[in-house]
Amino acid sequence: MISQSPTARRTRRRSFARRPAWAASLLALTGCTPAGLLTGFDRLAAPGGVTRVAQGAAYGTEPRQKLDVWAPARRAGQELPIVVFFYGGGWNSGERGDYGFAGAAFAGEGFVAIVPDYRLVPSVRFPAFVEDGALAVRWARDNAARYGGDPKRITLAGHSAGAYNAAMLALDRRFLTEAGVDPKTVRAAALLSGPYDFYPFTEPRGRGAFGAFAQPLETQPINFARADAPPMFLAHGSDDRVVFPKNSRNLAQRLQQAGAPVTLRIYPGASHVDLAVGLSRTFRQRVPVLADSAAFLHQHSR
Repeated sequence: MISQSPTARRTRRRSFARRPAWAASLLALTGCTPAGLLTGFDRLAAPGGVTRVAQGAAYGTEPRQKLDVWAPARRAGQELPIVVFFYGGGWNSGERGDYGFAGAAFAGEGFVAIVPDYRLVPSVRFPAFVEDGALAVRWARDNAARYGGDPKRITLAGHSAGAYNAAMLALDRRFLTEAGVDPKTVRAAALLSGPYDFYPFTEPRGRGAFGAFAQPLETQPINFARADAPPMFLAHGSDDRVVFPKNSRNLAQRLQQAGAPVTLRIYPGASHVDLAVGLSRTFRQRVPVLADSAAFLHQHSR
């Protein structure tokens, strides 16, 4: 974790507090339709040098098992690392089209970025949405090369519930194995504002997604920490009141105890939504989560 002086922390808190009231109201909760506004803002802000090279590609037979692919407009012929980004929304909401800003953000950092939809509560419960994530990784392994991606350099990223999905794929070998993917295929993961240690289920979204599962401890990423886990970047805002920072702190500690490579980054003054908003070109200066995540994934996917 990066430590900062009290003065720096106060400065960062003031910077987040100065967010315009209209932006705060539009971006109140991740996973709701205002996420789509970020994609629209990004299109208006400036040319990004990236393009959506595939839209609605099917990675399974269910209606929501579709994904979009973003890539740099110019790749100079080289194969790029791949990142599969899972959006949040409490496992009960979200649309890949609203998260084009995230795909474009990582593509702008030199990745082939894949943004899948996945099945949602109440149509499904755990583990269906994680199983969908495993199928999306399999699709990336089998298909991303046609868009300039290197199938030997697959990484994961996600925010909130999407960070949970990515954590389970990275830590619990069963999901990728059952999808026909070697768990070592995932080279690294960058997880933003995720819940990893939240049993017992005390709030409605957790109960709705996981409450019916017969082995509740097997729903918790922290219980699958292992020495040979892929390198993980765990990022959280210190002022997150949706998913408390202790989730990232606890998982980082468990991974460290197991001997696994992990980096914990707590952003002073940042809220839950700030880390998702920070991927957008329009608000990127507020928190360096994109630069930090991309640097980590590049470092560990060489």
